[in-house]
Amino acid sequence: MKRFWKTATTVLQDGGWGIALDGRPVRTPARAPLVVPSEELAEAIAAEWNAQGSDIDPAAMPMTGIANAAIDLATGDRAAFAETIAAYAQTDLLCYRDDRDAVLQGEQAAAWNPLLAWAEARHGIEFALAQGVLPIDQPAATVAALREAVHALDPFRLAPLSPLVTIGGSLVAGLALVEDAFAADMLWEAVSLDELYQERRWGADSEAQKARARRAADWGNAARFLRLL
Repeated sequence: MKRFWKTATTVLQDGGWGIALDGRPVRTPARAPLVVPSEELAEAIAAEWNAQGSDIDPAAMPMTGIANAAIDLATGDRAAFAETIAAYAQTDLLCYRDDRDAVLQGEQAAAWNPLLAWAEARHGIEFALAQGVLPIDQPAATVAALREAVHALDPFRLAPLSPLVTIGGSLVAGLALVEDAFAADMLWEAVSLDELYQERRWGADSEAQKARARRAADWGNAARFLRLL
């Protein structure tokens, strides 16, 4: 798709902030008005549109993409959207520890235990930990509390939470970032711990590093979206 506008600007409208292209309001792929809760987020989205060249590159517009997801997907069927995220309460990465390597076990405990302790204090729950990769059932009260926490979020927080949980495999880490309980970089290192440990031990693989860099970029974009709210 070719660029068809000269300037993107922000516009106060409908209790939020919209984006206009040469005065014409931007709409989502589902044709809903692209209106976001904060001026800062709207300015970041407008900047993405202004930065486009002669050909539009959606991959270079992450704030726009997450906002579209919030409006078209998370708002359209909020309960179903939230439930796909809440399902990670049963299989959170942080609850699965290595069963053979004592050094890795120590690093996992140091990085992950504070996150689980935060969630336990925040939601009044307890986690079951597993050694190895065989599935383990979490207490029903834990799953219910985390599910409730996800469903309580508004669409503009659900939308960035979805890639955070999918990328990291941890609902706890995602919720911690939504609530700004830990720094985004620290949480990224926590969910990448196993991969980084194996890389230090066995050496780097260029393709794996490229894939991780792409995931890191997506993680950073979701974190930025939350900050701009």
